[in-house]
Amino acid sequence: MVELKTDTSIDAMYEAGQVVGRALTAAREAAAVGVSLLELDEVAHQVLRDAGASSPFLGYRPSFAPTPFPAVLCTSVNEAIVHGVPTGYRLRDGDLVSLDFGAELGGWVGDSAISFVVGKPRPADVLLVETAERALAAGIAAARVGNRIGDIAHAIGTVCRAAGYGIPDGFGGHGIGRHMHEDPGVPNEGRPGRGLPLRHGMVIAIEPMLIGGGTDGFHAAPDGWTLRTDDGSRAAHAEHTVAITDAGPRILTAR
Repeated sequence: MVELKTDTSIDAMYEAGQVVGRALTAAREAAAVGVSLLELDEVAHQVLRDAGASSPFLGYRPSFAPTPFPAVLCTSVNEAIVHGVPTGYRLRDGDLVSLDFGAELGGWVGDSAISFVVGKPRPADVLLVETAERALAAGIAAARVGNRIGDIAHAIGTVCRAAGYGIPDGFGGHGIGRHMHEDPGVPNEGRPGRGLPLRHGMVIAIEPMLIGGGTDGFHAAPDGWTLRTDDGSRAAHAEHTVAITDAGPRILTAR
């Protein structure tokens, strides 16, 4: 069931989204050669503490997970697509890093993700990250009253496929509000004009995930959380929480 948020609730979600934006900005600024993923998690955790917010990630355990998620920040490096668990791994020159973060403030949740390269980037990685951001922008542009979920999915998928990238099947965006994952699901590929009509007050997380090698295959790492590309190619992930309003899409996690 899709819950339509009031304008007041959307304003409250914006406040949660700003905590998310600050945490991702802080973690990205801290990411450098030699810095560990656990250190990045602590940077993000401190932003939560300072804001009086809590983490919807920490302790989260969906049906597929063997254990609760142990951190507040997902850290996916190189061939890891999403859900990477922070470890003592220290970043190396040229690593492609995706950070996914959520915050709960005043009973409302925000969720966002960024990808970037530490140190000297490879041109292929720069293009991959830029394409993920373009796919996100295309999805957001389609998130308008009168369109349908399929229009968002088609916009994202068109950008990804035209660039020759793969899309992990079964993973995409979602509704968000009082809980991190709500209805409706927001696929990263689909047919335009299909699916749920978009209405004022719907709030969704739009999150394209791209596989650099062009294939769609992926698998779970031994930790049961991290999803890795089957072909060993690098991946990128971009995400914003977006409110659908009569005035157009409103990005609640804008940085």
